[in-house]
Order: sequence, then structure tokens, then C-alpha cells
Amino acid sequence: MDAVIKNHYLHRRAPYSHAYGLYKKDTGKLVGVVNYGVPASSTLLKGICGEAEMHNIYELNRLWIDDSVPKNGESFLVGNSLKLLDKEIIVSYADTSQGHVGYVYQATNFIYTGMSAKFYDYVVKGKEHLHHATYAYGMTVAEMKKEFGEDNVYRVERPRKHRYIYFNADKKRKKELEKKLKYKVLPYPKSTGTATAP
Repeated sequence: MDAVIKNHYLHRRAPYSHAYGLYKKDTGKLVGVVNYGVPASSTLLKGICGEAEMHNIYELNRLWIDDSVPKNGESFLVGNSLKLLDKEIIVSYADTSQGHVGYVYQATNFIYTGMSAKFYDYVVKGKEHLHHATYAYGMTVAEMKKEFGEDNVYRVERPRKHRYIYFNADKKRKKELEKKLKYKVLPYPKSTGTATAP
């Protein structure tokens, strides 16, 4: 987690159940990290393959690879770490606000299910760099305004993200999960000319 906080563009912790590292063979130096955790959103958990599969989901919520790692390092780390997981449905997002399209997910055969829904967050002036859950967890908007001052709380649109899903199962089980999938499978998005990995 120290490596994630230091190197990942969000520079903050993420809840995780499993974290895997990529190490340079000759030196043992940590050159990559991937984290998987249970998504906080019950809407997402129920919305992928229905309520029966909501406890069978991880979110790949952090991925960092050092610039010294060869081109396929990200997909190597993701592909090999997927084999070590104990859940069958993996969801991840590519952040459009960072110019990400999700090439690493495309390279590791995730399916693409479109963009996340439009959503708004309430934030506090001076704390925009922090995730709202770190300073206002469980608070209503009214409670936030009381705590931080009405003029300091305002609404911003959350950046939409590309949503990818991977079925971490054998062929037969994969077909079962594909039938349960509540999202439409779409062609992979292409670069707009500004996209960077992942």
C-alpha cells in the first residue's frame, strides 16, 4: 500500500482483500502492484450478475507499474494475479479524466460493458484532492454543510469511467456467468489520441 500511495496517480489508500507485487528477478525490487477489493457499492455488486452473485465479486481498484518495466508488464501482472483470486467476477474501471481507455484490460481479455453512469459527489472546498469518503463517510449533505459550512460544500460531476469485467472461471462456469450478466457487451473503446495506459 505504501508503494500505491507513493506512485499511483490517486495517491491514496484503497480497500483491498488481495494485493500482489511484481518484482524484478535480479534485484528483488518491487516494480508493480495490483490490488483487488470488494466494491463498496451494493448497486454495483447486485448490478453485474444479479443478487445471487453479489458476494462473488472483486474490483481491481489499484494498478501501478514502474516506468522501467517492459511494455507488457501491466498485462503480465494482471493476468497472473487473476489466477490467484478466490472470486469469479472481477470488475475494473479506466478513468477517462486521466485519459485512460483500458488497454491493459483489453490485453488481458476483460469484456467491455460501456461507461459508468453519470453521478454527482458533494465535495468540500480545500478538500477536493481527497476522496469524499475520507472526511464525510456516512454523512448526509445536510450534515456536511453543518460540519464544513454551507458555502464550502458544492456538487461536482464524477468523471465517467470505462467499465471492464472479467470472468475468472472455467469455460462452463464462464458461460453461466455470461448469461447472468446484466450489462451489454460492447466493442472495446479506442484511443481519442490523449489516452495513456492502463
